[in-house]
Amino acid sequence: MEIERINENTVKFYISYMDIEDRGFDREDVWYNREKSEQLFWEMMDEVNEQEEFIVDGPLWIQVQAMDKGLEIIVTKAQLSKDGHKLELPTDEGKLLDLPIDDKMESLLDKGHFLNSGKTDEEEQIEDNEDDEDEEFSIVLKFIDIENVIHLGHSIRDTFAFHDELYHYDQAYYLFIQFRDDWLDDDEQEDVISHMLEFSEESNMTVHRLSEYGNQIYQESALAQIKQHFPNL
Repeated sequence: MEIERINENTVKFYISYMDIEDRGFDREDVWYNREKSEQLFWEMMDEVNEQEEFIVDGPLWIQVQAMDKGLEIIVTKAQLSKDGHKLELPTDEGKLLDLPIDDKMESLLDKGHFLNSGKTDEEEQIEDNEDDEDEEFSIVLKFIDIENVIHLGHSIRDTFAFHDELYHYDQAYYLFIQFRDDWLDDDEQEDVISHMLEFSEESNMTVHRLSEYGNQIYQESALAQIKQHFPNL
């Protein structure tokens, strides 16, 4: 689990679905089993407290962003207003943001149930429909050094069959691959991935996290540009 302290009152952490399963939970537990989602949440908060001394002593504002291979969670300490009808959230400017309490915010006061990132039912339905339409397979590969990326760039074929982006993040290189629909069949995709894994390893890192925190080297046609600009070593 990756933990980032934003400020005195806010912490952000990322946990992969693989890590969730290693802890004895699954995706269904996270979203549909309240008891288990709370258990998982407080296990994670124990780790956050150990690393960042983020002590919980009141209600929390919890935002959860579901990604391809994990969850990004932002937790902010809040407090009830004196009249008990509002939540007060501290801002970076040192001010308090007032949020009226309604039925949708009941889980905030329970201090443990995951929220759906503030999306409306209509927005979630739109996203679900978009996910159903987008069946293109994607993968993120990790390279220890740039030489392996260069070797792959000179050895790979069929670069027309996928979209690829290259990032540098935390002393490693990451290649995001998204196969174009109907260009290769499943066996051909597996052959391409097997070849790529000769130079790299599969990563749980998401392209969303890389685009936010990493340094993007090539936005598209990464391997083709690598081959063009760097001689084979």
